[in-house]
Amino acid sequence: MNWTQSLFRLVEPVVPPRFVIKRLLLLIPVLFGVASVVFAILHLAPGDPAIVIAGQRASAEQLEQIRVELGLRRPLWEQYLSFLWDAARFDFGQSYSISRGNSVRSVISDRLPITLELAIYGQAAGILLGLPLGIISAVKQDSLTDHVTRIGALTGISVPIFWSGPLLILLFSTYLDVFPTSGRIKSTLFLPDTWTLLGRELPLTGMITVDTILLGNTEAFLSAAHHLFLPAVVIGVYSTALISRMMRSSMLEVIRQDYIRTARAKGQGAKITLMKHGFRNALIPVVTVIGIQFGTLLGGAVLTETVFGINGMGLTIVDAISASDYPVVQGTVLTFALLFTLVNLFVDITYSYLDPRIQQ
Repeated sequence: MNWTQSLFRLVEPVVPPRFVIKRLLLLIPVLFGVASVVFAILHLAPGDPAIVIAGQRASAEQLEQIRVELGLRRPLWEQYLSFLWDAARFDFGQSYSISRGNSVRSVISDRLPITLELAIYGQAAGILLGLPLGIISAVKQDSLTDHVTRIGALTGISVPIFWSGPLLILLFSTYLDVFPTSGRIKSTLFLPDTWTLLGRELPLTGMITVDTILLGNTEAFLSAAHHLFLPAVVIGVYSTALISRMMRSSMLEVIRQDYIRTARAKGQGAKITLMKHGFRNALIPVVTVIGIQFGTLLGGAVLTETVFGINGMGLTIVDAISASDYPVVQGTVLTFALLFTLVNLFVDITYSYLDPRIQQ
């Protein structure tokens, strides 16, 4: 191989752009289907947006004027096309009730980072704990460690968030008084809206642990981490349990393959064989679980934020449904769908990196 071929292999992308483009195009019908389902459900649901906006004591003339302004008197197909066009531009209008007068886009931009922060920490805990626990359990099959890990994983999968959340609050907040029951930071601490980089004022991310690091505020960071610990544990337990179980079964299947026995027969050490040949191949089905699990964590954030009083996307969609705030419901559901499809795109790209044959 000459130097030009070596250079080409060095700069050649790990994943061909054509593969990524094909996966991106597949996202379009998924998002179109989700948008159509959301439109249909909200139009079939009982309730009148005009009454939500004007109140129960509004006159018939006022209600009719609001319906005309909202376009509710137009034909259904015209409303549907208008909704799709607005959704493509991520323009869902203004909130009816939970944030009256503010655009849905601003509501989502304010509260999405809160949910993403919680989901990322929960997923990170699941990956960092689940993968090694699954590997250890597989390597030490039928040992005491394996049995304890499997029982713990089964318990973590079986316990629902709406039960484990209040239980941890009762134990660590009420009885032991170790962690706060709600909120994101100590009430006496206040953060500015911007941070400075090279003399320029930049907006904060909305993720409070990241923002406190950017601001260099150690006290605020410790307070934010203190408040985030219990919600992250609640949302991360299920992820840890599921990933560890999947990693164990996948690793058990891999270490029984012929190429693993061949590598060991050639004198390669057990740890090197396990990590070099076994781990990468065992990751392929686990990556699927991690991708799907991230979507589950976003859904679990609805319960977790409600239990811990965190004003993120989960609590927002609960309040919006209760108040019949249809634009906010539409915006949050489609945002969740977009995030889930993007995570699945990342899973597909990771697949093709772990096993290039998938690109074919």
